Amino acid sequence: MSRTENSIKNIKYSISGQIIALISNFITRTVFIKILSAEYLGLSGLFSNILSILSLAELGIGSAIVYSMYKPLARNDRYKLKALMDLYKRAYIFIGLSILVVGTAITPFLEFFIKDMPNIPAVKFYYLLYVINAGLSYFFSYKRSILIADQKKYIDSSYHYLFLCLRNVLQIFILIFTKNFLLYLLIQVLETLTENIVISKRVDNIYPFIKVKDKIRLDDEDKKIIVKNTKAMILHKIGSIIVYGTDNILISKFVGIIEVGLYSNYLLIINILNQLYEIIFQSVTASIGNLAATEDNDKNVFIFNCINFFGYWLYAFSSICLINLINPFIRLWAGREYLFSMQTVLIIVINFYLSGMRKSVLTFRDALGLFWYDRYKPLLESVINLVVSIMLGKYYGITGILLGTMVSTLSTCFWIEPYVLYKYGFHNSIYNYFKKYLKYTIVMIFAGVITWFASSIFASYSIVGFIGKAIICAVVPNIIFLIIYYRTKEFRYLFDKIRPIIFKQIK
Repeated sequence: MSRTENSIKNIKYSISGQIIALISNFITRTVFIKILSAEYLGLSGLFSNILSILSLAELGIGSAIVYSMYKPLARNDRYKLKALMDLYKRAYIFIGLSILVVGTAITPFLEFFIKDMPNIPAVKFYYLLYVINAGLSYFFSYKRSILIADQKKYIDSSYHYLFLCLRNVLQIFILIFTKNFLLYLLIQVLETLTENIVISKRVDNIYPFIKVKDKIRLDDEDKKIIVKNTKAMILHKIGSIIVYGTDNILISKFVGIIEVGLYSNYLLIINILNQLYEIIFQSVTASIGNLAATEDNDKNVFIFNCINFFGYWLYAFSSICLINLINPFIRLWAGREYLFSMQTVLIIVINFYLSGMRKSVLTFRDALGLFWYDRYKPLLESVINLVVSIMLGKYYGITGILLGTMVSTLSTCFWIEPYVLYKYGFHNSIYNYFKKYLKYTIVMIFAGVITWFASSIFASYSIVGFIGKAIICAVVPNIIFLIIYYRTKEFRYLFDKIRPIIFKQIK
């Protein structure tokens, strides 16, 4: 298949699975909220944040090795692929063991992360189950990498979402008939282990050469490249985890565990969108890696502009929908007591937009292997985020903590990441990128204001009103974007590429 067809197939399988997962996740969360207390919801969010920090043990070696696979896959160099997979296996077994050991060692200090410890029995044991689940995920997951690098992420997606839905069904059954949080977590651990074993077996069947027992070593030059990229990715990993993995911990420490539960509902919706859109960008990363290895620089720049435009449309449209719909939805779904103020919602949505507009840049950075050039950026970003979040969190609560994320993004990632991509990847001026970014954002604000006033004719907190607002949000921004952008090269290229493939799938 062509790069475009591979990307479309990856996206189709992933989005279909994500939609099914979205529905099952919402049903599971709804049952969770109705049966267990907000404290359990807060603990779940806090433990997930702590474990995301422990995932720092991964050190970014996965991204470095996947990048190293693009050329040997294009050349069918099985010797080098086997050597890379052997290295990946040894690294991930060590990482899984490290997470189990370090995660267990943190157990006695859980009280430090919680302002008011909830009256829930066996809190530390529940935490250990989260640790076990995180550690187990590394023992087999390294084999997914070759599927992703080989533009076959759709195979991984089909298994992942099948097992995810099965887990949700079992967890719903457990909650309804036993109300037992322990069994709920045990199902999660069992699903993680089973899914990784099944995918591992499938990869062995597709790439039987990786099962060969012969010890194959990488040459010194390949090792040097991987070590260099891994060193850079360590810093990127640290920055990412501190910025995005500490919000719930800071909220728990300075505001309270119940507020962590409230934020986790907003985060659930934001993460569903991020995961859905991340699928699209991950699905094209391998194709971009192949493109970079075979095409000239002008073609790479043009494809980047097209993907950046596509990402902008997704995140601008979604941001407009979130501003208008997220509070009405949460009130209908969970209740008035689970709502944040519009001021806090605005900061959440701005962070979502800023993060989303980075996706195309980061996708090309990963595909081109430009990890080294902005290696110190994550450290600066994380320091700014922690300092500003702690300072503002003491005075403004959760809004101040989230403002810290916005300030750190604007002062670092916003300009450093595209600067590195254009200077070292495209060898081109960054002026046009920021010019487009400014125009895109102005158009989004314009469309957002019109949508806000148009949707205000409907009542905010009734089912009929929510449906009316949703229809306005679905139609108005997209019509405005279409009118403004349908003549652009980026729109025409994407439309011409995707249209015949979609019609082919329909037939």
